[in-house]
Amino acid sequence: MGLKVLGIETSCDETAVGVVEDGRQLWTNVIASQVDLHSIYGGIVPEVASRQHVRDMVPVVEKAVSDAGLALENIDAIGVTYGPGLGGALITGLNTAKALSFALDRPLIGVNHLEGHIYASWLTSHVPDEDPGFPLACLIASGGHTDLVLMEGHGNYRLLGRTRDDAAGEAFDKAARILGLGFPGGPEIQRVSEGALGQERLPRAWMRGTLDFSFSGVKTALLHMAQARGIYPEVAEGLEGGELTGMIREMAAAFQESLVDVMSAKLFEAAESYGAKGLVLGGGVAANALLRQEVSQRSPLPVIIPPPVLCTDNGAMIAACAYFQYLRGDQFGLELDIDPSLTLG
Repeated sequence: MGLKVLGIETSCDETAVGVVEDGRQLWTNVIASQVDLHSIYGGIVPEVASRQHVRDMVPVVEKAVSDAGLALENIDAIGVTYGPGLGGALITGLNTAKALSFALDRPLIGVNHLEGHIYASWLTSHVPDEDPGFPLACLIASGGHTDLVLMEGHGNYRLLGRTRDDAAGEAFDKAARILGLGFPGGPEIQRVSEGALGQERLPRAWMRGTLDFSFSGVKTALLHMAQARGIYPEVAEGLEGGELTGMIREMAAAFQESLVDVMSAKLFEAAESYGAKGLVLGGGVAANALLRQEVSQRSPLPVIIPPPVLCTDNGAMIAACAYFQYLRGDQFGLELDIDPSLTLG
């Protein structure tokens, strides 16, 4: 029998627990989403998120273990996100993991949330460390982070570029608010963009000479465009129906294309500059259909992108990552604390 790891993820607004065997075989991946709770506010409310994690934590752990056909005693190690993320949310998951580790006398393994997003690719049909092999150019794009990382081996990372202002997911949320769409913004922008004719175009911040990102400028450009079209802050009198829908569709598509164009181009540049053998995408923004399409079709290198359910925050990716840390001998004591500003590389 292989080594079964229970992974706990509570860095933001999903209470998520997964069970993975030997870092690759996915047994269960249970996610209690809080989207409906936060949508009325147009963004994540940390206090609300923390309170809901407390309510959902035990039922989600029990369901993940039960759905795998296991008992808690069959779990060999406990992996848990300890950063980065919202402090109150992280504490809930970490304290749960500590309790399980102590009660079951199992190893406790603290996992970097960003590293977890990379290891979601090990839960696909690919074995990234063997085919295509290291080094791998990784784009981690989510609501809180947009990082370019060179993975040179298990646990060996080099940070190549990061956003200097808004993360891509955060930019999508703000763009959706400008256009009067719902939360979270990424799925809404993608949905509304379908069928666009490409009649609008927004600028790209290329940040020449660096692999860093900047999305605040395109967000401001969208704001000015919406104001000029009479859509923001309120819809102009007489603008309604098909005309309004068409304008919002074209602006949403232009915004999405701007972000996807820059992210994919920077990823290709990083891969070429550092001799990567393949590309890996992770994080909630990696669920975006246009980004997946652009990278897959334009890349001269093998591309590994997890299915959307493994791009968003989940416990299975934490369990997979924890397994490889366990192989390296990484274990943590009960004194492990959260690190909301934890970085990678």
